[in-house]
Amino acid sequence: MIRKATNNDIANILEITKACAVKMVAENIFQWNTFYPNKTAFNNDMMREELYVFEIENKIFGCITISTLMDTEYKPIAWLTPNTKNIYIHRLAVHPSQQGKGYAQKLMEFAEDYAKQNNYLSVRLDTFSQNKRNQKFYKLRGYKKLGNIYFPKQSEHPFNCYELLL
Repeated sequence: MIRKATNNDIANILEITKACAVKMVAENIFQWNTFYPNKTAFNNDMMREELYVFEIENKIFGCITISTLMDTEYKPIAWLTPNTKNIYIHRLAVHPSQQGKGYAQKLMEFAEDYAKQNNYLSVRLDTFSQNKRNQKFYKLRGYKKLGNIYFPKQSEHPFNCYELLL
């Protein structure tokens, strides 16, 4: 089941993202670190009612932020659609012990269905240029790579921006 996150879910979400960060570092993917993602980001997502969790039998295995806010870092990108009615995916995570079971696919299907039902033009996101698995995941879902942005607190490497037309 996918539902909106509550304040009580934040600790579990942080455990999941920390476990994901550890796994990525072990694979030489330096995408997440001690600065990101963090409790403040998830609290802000929750307060805006944009944070969702994936749970089975009351246990949270993943999360996703479905936002209408365009980060300033995204402004230089030549998006395929006007910057008027788009959603942005952030902080998609599935606990490493549960990866490979299709849970990330379910979270993305949920976000894309949400966007379609609410008449958004597109779904936008970024993923780390060194994370080949994520890049393949989004390309297989039909996302088009459009350009790069940088988050210096996260990495010296760029993040690839993607957009899916709806």
